[in-house]
Amino acid sequence: MDLALALFGFLFIIIGLIGSFLPILPGPPMSWIGLLLLYLTKAVPNDTWFLGITLAVALFVFALDYIIPALGTKKFGGSKMGMIGTTVGLLVSLFFPIFGAFGIIIWPFIGALVGELINKADSKTAVKAAFGSFLGFLTGTFLKFIVAVVYLGFFILTFWEYRVSIFSF
Repeated sequence: MDLALALFGFLFIIIGLIGSFLPILPGPPMSWIGLLLLYLTKAVPNDTWFLGITLAVALFVFALDYIIPALGTKKFGGSKMGMIGTTVGLLVSLFFPIFGAFGIIIWPFIGALVGELINKADSKTAVKAAFGSFLGFLTGTFLKFIVAVVYLGFFILTFWEYRVSIFSF
């Protein structure tokens, strides 16, 4: 049972890493579920302080992910259409990886630009606002990814420490 919980926990950690880039998956909360599953094993002693702090961080970063792009857009004079365009651009990059690895960077910017142009902004304002929306998106994504990687590190270290107990049947 412990091994199954640990494997499901690792799966949630991986989903959390992927969710750092996909707007449809809450990255840090998914990674936290992975940590929780590891700590639910009989092999790993419960640490409510650790789980509470990591949950608070995951929820804080999850909330910031909605605030940061809006602040970036507002700072550079953008609109809600620019933020929507950024998200649509990200989804386009997943289904049409035309620019290779750079597609995840280029498509959200193009989406923000199109969103601002649809919002009837002139081209100079649209580029500036698209850059702000895109910068907010990148900041939120980077923050989510860092938290997910740190949770992966916690998972690996804890798993390694208790590996003998986890693998004992």
